[in-house]
Amino acid sequence: MSGLLDGRVLVVTGASSGIGEATALAASAQGAAVALLARRTDRVIALAERIVAGGGRALPLTADVRKPDSLREAAERVADELGRADCLVNNAGQMLLSAFSDGKADEWRQMVEINLLGAMSATDAFLPALRAGGGDIVNISSVAGRKARPTSSVYSATKWALGGWSEALRQELIDDRVRVTLVEPGAVRTELSDHISDETIRQRSRQSYDDYDALQAEDIAAGVLYAVSQPSRVSVNELLIRPTLQAY
Repeated sequence: MSGLLDGRVLVVTGASSGIGEATALAASAQGAAVALLARRTDRVIALAERIVAGGGRALPLTADVRKPDSLREAAERVADELGRADCLVNNAGQMLLSAFSDGKADEWRQMVEINLLGAMSATDAFLPALRAGGGDIVNISSVAGRKARPTSSVYSATKWALGGWSEALRQELIDDRVRVTLVEPGAVRTELSDHISDETIRQRSRQSYDDYDALQAEDIAAGVLYAVSQPSRVSVNELLIRPTLQAY
C-alpha cells in the first residue's frame, strides 16, 4: 500500500520527543525517509532504530539549532544519505514561562535563540535543497503567537515573530514552489513545561493539561501531515489547533 509521503525526505528538528518525535513517526508510516535532528543523541538513535525496525528509513543526527555549523553538516549528511530534503519541520523550541519582572535574561535569550533564530538557521541550511525542487517548510509555533498571557511575554514574543517571518518567507518562496505552513498548537502533553524554572508556573501549566483535556503530540503530527501531503497547487498557510476545552 502506498503512503501519502512516498519518496519524500522529511527533516525534523527537536525530533527527540514530543511533537517532533510524533511527526517523524507519522511521516515514516506514510512512506517518508526522515532525518532526526536533536541535541540528545541517544534519543534520536533510539527513535531511528524504532523506525527502521518498522520498515522505514531514518537518519539520526546530533544537531543544535543554535549552532549553524552543526545544521550545515546535518544538511550535507541528509543529502548524501537520504537524498534531497523536500520538507523541513522546524519543531525545536522551549517554553520558559516566567514573569518578565523576574528578569530571567538567560531564559529570554535561550528562547530567542532556539524558537526564532534556530528555525531561521535550520531553514537557511536546508533552503538550497528545498529551492532546488520545491517542497515544504513547517514552522511549529503556538497559540501563544496569537494570545499573550502575563507569564508568556517573551515566549509569546518569539512565537509572534515566528509568525511574521513565516508569512514573509511564504511570499518570498512562491516562485520556488516552496510552501510555508505555520502550525499553532494549544495545550499539548509534551515535555515543554518540564523546563519551566518557576515551580508555581510549572505546576499551573501542568494542571492546565488536565483542565483542557490537552492534545497529544500525535494530534499535531496529523496536522503537519495534512499540510505537507496536499497537492502542489494547495498551500496550507496556517493551522491553529486547540483542545476543544481551551478557551484562549
